[in-house]
Formats: sequence, structure tokens, C-alpha cells
Amino acid sequence: MEWLDISIFGFLVVFLATMFFLGELLVKAKGIFGIIGFSLIALYFAHHIGDTTGMWVIILYAAGLVSIVIDGKLLGDGTLSFIGGVLMIIGLTVPAPDLIYAVLVGFAVIVGGLASFFFTKVFPRRDLWSKMTLKETMSSEEGYNSMNEGYSELIGKEGMTLTDFRPIGTVEIEGQTYSATTGASWLEKNTEVKVASVDGTRIVVSPQKHE
Repeated sequence: MEWLDISIFGFLVVFLATMFFLGELLVKAKGIFGIIGFSLIALYFAHHIGDTTGMWVIILYAAGLVSIVIDGKLLGDGTLSFIGGVLMIIGLTVPAPDLIYAVLVGFAVIVGGLASFFFTKVFPRRDLWSKMTLKETMSSEEGYNSMNEGYSELIGKEGMTLTDFRPIGTVEIEGQTYSATTGASWLEKNTEVKVASVDGTRIVVSPQKHE
């Protein structure tokens, strides 16, 4: 396998191995991508591991893959995936025969990782990282909705301006302070107002008219 001593072939092997390995994690490929990725990376390590580098580089590479899987299945914030990518690069570049070869191999991991996302355009996606995405979406929606519902209850209630409105200021309604606006007009401090409308988090007040 002397051809693997050539840096461009090393780049291609690592690029394809990374693309198929991560592709297996991203899409439902029935294990085919995983087998291809494993075969290619085993070929790379079998050729480059010698007396100067031991099995620890394989363990380092495997730890990187495991970190990406854990991040995708449990955490989903990307931190472990980044660390995993670094471990994979280190595990592959250490046994490289020279600096240029090592740089190309490290670059192959990055490019292969990006290329793996093209599989999502063709194959059914796995739920990797979906839990975190769903949780964040639901939390933001629930927070936004609860805020809207809370503010919408203010419509029609009366309060007192705590600052001058130019046209934005602070108003006190039932013992709670809110940032509000009159829309266009100016009001002085200690003016009785009434909540005219609520648009999201924007509270619009108007002077209270006494009959």
C-alpha cells in the first residue's frame, strides 16, 4: 500500500472515511456508510501505525467519534462535537509521515465533515441533535407565548406614569412597573393612563379621561 505514502491519496482516504462516518450519523444509511467509513479509516491506520505511533492514536480517533455521537444524542450544544473533531484530527495527523501530509489529512477531516451534510439532501435524516433543537424551540415559544399572554391581560387596566413619556417611559400598573409607549404623544410624570393595546411586548398607553 505504498500509494498511501502519497499525501493526496491520504487526503482522499481520510476525506471519504470522514464523510461516510459522519454521514452514517446524519442519515439512515442502514450501516452501509459506517462500513465504508470504517474500512477506509482502518486502511489508513493499518498503513501508518508503526513503532513510533501506537494504538493510542486509534483510541484518540475513536474517542472523537464517540464525543460527536454523545453530543448529538444527549447534549446537542456543539461543544463535544468540536472537541471530538479535534481529537479525530490529532489521531489522524500524528502518524502522518510529514507535515504537508498531516496538514492535508487535518483539512480532509474538516472538508469531509462538511461534505457529509450533502447526504441529508438525499437520504432520510436521523434525529441527531434534534432533541436540543426541539427543546430550545419549545422553550422560546413557551416563554414568548407566556409573555404575550401576560401582557395581553393588561389591556384596559389603569396605571400611573413613573417617568415622563417622550413618547417612551415607565408606568406602574397594579404595583408592577412596565416599559410602555404612548405611540406619539408626550406625557408628564404622575399622569393617570390606561393600557390601550398590547403588541407582543409593546405596551401602548393613553391618558385616562375622567368624565
